[in-house]
Amino acid sequence: MARKRPHPAGGTIVDMPTVDSLVTPPDLVTSDDVRAARDVLAGVVRRTPLEECEPLRAVVGGPTYLKCENLQHAGSFKLRGAYLRLARLSPEERATGVVAASAGNHAQGVALAARRVGTHATVFMPIGASLPKVAATREYGATVELVGDSIDQAMAAATQFAAERGAVYVHPFDHPDVVAGQGTVGLEILEQCPDARTIVVPTGGGGLVAGIGTVIAAERPEVRLVAVQASGAAAVPPSLTAGRPVALAEMRTMADGIAVGQPGALTLAHISAQVDEVRTVTEEHLSQALLFALERAKVVVEPAGAAALAAVLADPEAFAPPVVVVLSGGNIDPLLLLRVIEHGMGAAGRYLDMTVRFADRPGMLAGLLGVLARQRANVLDIAHVRHDAALRVGDVEVSLTVETDGPDHSHRTVNALRAAGYSVE
Repeated sequence: MARKRPHPAGGTIVDMPTVDSLVTPPDLVTSDDVRAARDVLAGVVRRTPLEECEPLRAVVGGPTYLKCENLQHAGSFKLRGAYLRLARLSPEERATGVVAASAGNHAQGVALAARRVGTHATVFMPIGASLPKVAATREYGATVELVGDSIDQAMAAATQFAAERGAVYVHPFDHPDVVAGQGTVGLEILEQCPDARTIVVPTGGGGLVAGIGTVIAAERPEVRLVAVQASGAAAVPPSLTAGRPVALAEMRTMADGIAVGQPGALTLAHISAQVDEVRTVTEEHLSQALLFALERAKVVVEPAGAAALAAVLADPEAFAPPVVVVLSGGNIDPLLLLRVIEHGMGAAGRYLDMTVRFADRPGMLAGLLGVLARQRANVLDIAHVRHDAALRVGDVEVSLTVETDGPDHSHRTVNALRAAGYSVE
C-alpha cells in the first residue's frame, strides 16, 4: 500500500497509485537491505556533508540544508549503487567483466567501482555525452563506446553487448543492489538532520529517490518525500498514471543525468509506495538554480544535480522546513556551465537586450553610453547600424546587451534612456 497521499501544494502532482495497482509489482528493497549496503560501502564512499544554506533558508522561511552528493567520489551518488552491485558479483562474473550504459555519472561510478573490485567495465554512452564525463570514465579505466543519441539507445547497446559477451549488465537504477546502495544517502540524511520534515530529490530513472524512500518509509514515515524531474524528460508521472513503466516519445533537457525515457519496474513501485509528490521543473528553473548554487550557495552542480534546488526555488512555500535538498551530482562540462550561466542570467532578468534608435549626430552614442554608465548597467555587447532600409534617413540604430542587477534595475535603465530622448525597444 502507498505510504501516504501526495501533498496538495503546487508543482506537477500525480495521483500516486498504490503498489498493488501496478502491473506485477516487484518485491521492494527494505531498510535492512540499505543498512547491509552501508556496511559494504564503509571506507569506499564518502559520507558527504549536509550544509545549511542561509540564502536558501531566507527563501524557504526556515532551516534548509544541501546534501552535497556533488562532492562524492566520481562526482555523484552513483558510486554507491554501482560499487554494491559489483562487490556482490561472483569471481567468475568479475573475470568476465561488466557493461553499463550512462550519460556520464553512472558511467563514472561503474568505472571507478570496477577498478576497485578488480574487474573491467565497458560503458556505452550517447554520442552527445559530455566530453569531460567521457574522459573521466576512460581515466577510471573503463572502455567507452559512444552510440546513439540518448541513454535509452545506449542501454539497448549495452544489453546487446551483455548478451553477446556474457558480461554482467549493471543497470543504472532498476536493480535491488543499486537501489539499496543509493539508499545509504537516506541513512546519512536522517543522521545528519534528524528533525527533517521534507526531503527533495532529483529523479531520472528513480534509483536515488527509491533508495531514500526505502529508509524514510521505514524510519521516518512522517517526512515528506518529493521527487523532481525535468519537464522535458518526465517519465514518472505518466508511468504512475498507467500503473506501469511508460516510455516517453521524446526528451529534451539540459539535465542529461536525469534524462531517462522510462523508469524501471522496481523504482516505479518504490515511488508509488514511498514518494509523496512528483514535481517537474523547466529549463529556466534549472538554469536559475545553477546560478543560485554558484552565486549564493557557493557550490558547483550539474543541471540534473540542481533539479531539487530548482523545485524549491520555484515554489518555496510548498516545502515545510527543515528541508533537505539533495544535490545529486556536480559533473558539469565547463562549456555547458558557461551557457547555463548566461541562460540563468537571462531568465533571472540580469541581461537586458534592447534596440535604441536616435539621430546620427556627434555625441549621441557617447550620450547613450553615459546614461548606461550612470545607471551602472554594464555593456556586454553592442552593434552600430547605419545602413538599413528600415531606418529613416539620418537615423542610426544600436543593439545592445547590458548586464543589470535584475528586472527592477533593467526597468530603471530603460526609463532613464527614454527620459534622455532615446527611442528604446
